[in-house]
Amino acid sequence: MKRVRAVCGGAALAVLVALIQPLSGAAEVNLVLKSASSTSSYYVMMVQLAELIRTASGGAIDPTVEESQGSVQNVAEAPRRAGGFVFTTPPSVLERARAGGAPFEGGTGFDRVRTLFVMPFVTIHLVVAGDSDITDVTDLAGQRFIAGGTDTFCEKRVQAIFQLLGIGDRVDYVAAAFNDAPDALRDGRVAGYATCSAHPVPGLQELATTTDVRILSFTEEQRANLITADPLSGPVVIAADTYTGQDEAVATVGVPVGAYTTTDMDERTAYLIVSSFWQNHERLAANNPWWVGVTPDLLEHLRGTPLHPGALRYYEEAGIPVPDQMK
Repeated sequence: MKRVRAVCGGAALAVLVALIQPLSGAAEVNLVLKSASSTSSYYVMMVQLAELIRTASGGAIDPTVEESQGSVQNVAEAPRRAGGFVFTTPPSVLERARAGGAPFEGGTGFDRVRTLFVMPFVTIHLVVAGDSDITDVTDLAGQRFIAGGTDTFCEKRVQAIFQLLGIGDRVDYVAAAFNDAPDALRDGRVAGYATCSAHPVPGLQELATTTDVRILSFTEEQRANLITADPLSGPVVIAADTYTGQDEAVATVGVPVGAYTTTDMDERTAYLIVSSFWQNHERLAANNPWWVGVTPDLLEHLRGTPLHPGALRYYEEAGIPVPDQMK
């Protein structure tokens, strides 16, 4: 596990931090924020949030960002992490954990997870070599493909997508750590890989500047079938020129993601985190496009998990409607 002290991510973030007015009276607490691998969008977002929270608390909260292999690891760890722990996951992973589904069999404590706020949705990217003959998702049948980091949400989601499209049993899945996937594609060891993160994905941006890649689109029929099978999914368009060499828009699907904690976090800290996030949301969005589409009304997509009392207090004070099942 890679554990790093959060640092300012460039001049733009420095400007953002300078604009935030510190909030006084926060509880002194060490806070761990955990999302995904260091090459993902969500890791960068957590670094931004860590700086925001440190500044908004006037230094009373000391945040640290931890790298992880993704949502499955985050949810599995949550019941064992005491005190200030914030993590990201799609709500479907939490539902599976509470139901005792794989790989959470025998796990306990998932009922103590509480919602804080909405994160940018996951965008499914299916990446192949740009000079390959693979132009449709179904062309991946018979190909060596990394569906995501081993035992991650991404891997399970992509495998489910392939199953729904009728190629699930014909793809040659290659087990690999997420960070190894770009090199495997570059070296020709696999035909492609999947990455599931808010776009643009930093690791894919880097790969596209040195390697000819293609991001596969779903057809309208394929997307409609996927969304029908999974109502939590929704259509997402990756605009042209998001990545180097990407001349056309990519039609894909996205999945909601939330920022969560547990009942171990005290109410005052949760209130400060949530109020700091929403009160500075416009500044976050001005410095990074990931945050633009995040709005309070998207809370309904996280309705399977109650709000932390500190978060609920902020939403009620701000006049933000909250689904009854989250109170």
